[in-house]
Amino acid sequence: MDLKIFWTDFAKAELRKIFIYLKEHASNRVAKNENRKIVLATLRLRTQPEIGQIEPRLKNRTKEFRYLVHQKKIIYWVNTKKKQIEIIDVFDTQQYPDKIKKNQVKPIITTCSLIAKHFFEHTRITYP
Repeated sequence: MDLKIFWTDFAKAELRKIFIYLKEHASNRVAKNENRKIVLATLRLRTQPEIGQIEPRLKNRTKEFRYLVHQKKIIYWVNTKKKQIEIIDVFDTQQYPDKIKKNQVKPIITTCSLIAKHFFEHTRITYP
C-alpha cells in the first residue's frame, strides 16, 4: 500500500534552516544536495512506513513516533486514518537530544510534493 508523504510546517521550517546553514557555511550546491537527499530518504516510507525505529524520547506521546537517520534524524508518524506519513521534524543529531521533546509535534500538513517540486524543478533555490 502506497501512503502519501506530508510535511508539517515545522518540519519544512527545520529543513529550510538546514538549507540556509549549509548554504552559508558550505555552498549552495551542498545545501541543495543535502536537502534533496533528506527528501528522497522520506520517499521510501510510502511503501515501508515502519522501517524507522520507534523514537524513545517521544514514547509518552499518544502517537507512535518513529525516525529515520540520514545524516539528520527525520521524525515521523503513520497516520493510518488519512493513509499518510507525517514528517514532523528534521533533527540535527549533533544537537542536544532532549531538545527533541521540546519541538512541536503539531501536524499542520503540507504535501511533500511541494517540497520535492521545489528541489527538483528549480536550478536555484531561494528562501524568503
